Amino acid sequence: MAGWFPSYRRFRRGLQVSLDDAREQGRRRIRRGRMGRARRELARGKRTEVGGRKMPEEEVVQRARRDEEEGKSPSTQAGEFVREEMHHVREGKHGARSPQQAIAIGLSKARRAGVKLPPPKRGSSHMRAQAERDTQRGRSSRERKPSRKRSRATLTALRREGHSAASPASLARQAHRAARQRGPRARRMAAARAVRTKGSVGLRKAARKGAQTRANRRDEA
Repeated sequence: MAGWFPSYRRFRRGLQVSLDDAREQGRRRIRRGRMGRARRELARGKRTEVGGRKMPEEEVVQRARRDEEEGKSPSTQAGEFVREEMHHVREGKHGARSPQQAIAIGLSKARRAGVKLPPPKRGSSHMRAQAERDTQRGRSSRERKPSRKRSRATLTALRREGHSAASPASLARQAHRAARQRGPRARRMAAARAVRTKGSVGLRKAARKGAQTRANRRDEA
């Protein structure tokens, strides 16, 4: 009996581990089945949420279309996609090597969604060719299913990058750098366009925000 009990205990331990593994595998199958069913219902239009929240890409497309209906510029419409991409970096969905990379991803998504954003005048030939391909993809009525392997590889590479690219300091540096490159005349023209497209309500909100910012800076000084 003395030699029998240790082997029996080992058997019981192994049996318990096997049962725990089986239970966990069953739970995983149930979760996968529920999420798969939710995504299928989303594709058929029977559901607007997965995991308790709306799919963000649909919300972004709707906001961009609303901007187009209001007569806002293509760059403003594309800004909705860039904003969503920054949220992805901050939430930890993936990273970005620099603010420029995150902005480029957002602009690419905007062109593929049909935003009439022209290719960049400056930049490498590869960048302009990629912008042309994204624009053609957005104009095409044929829906192509993206490569699962390529999408997974891209997401894995982005997850290895850091999340500081979407920090306020990084975005402020990028905004100042871009403004210096544009020059004073381009900045004045952009401000005039903003006045035309904001409307009276938007102008009042911008004025209140500017006054609050100036007051806060006076208090800090």
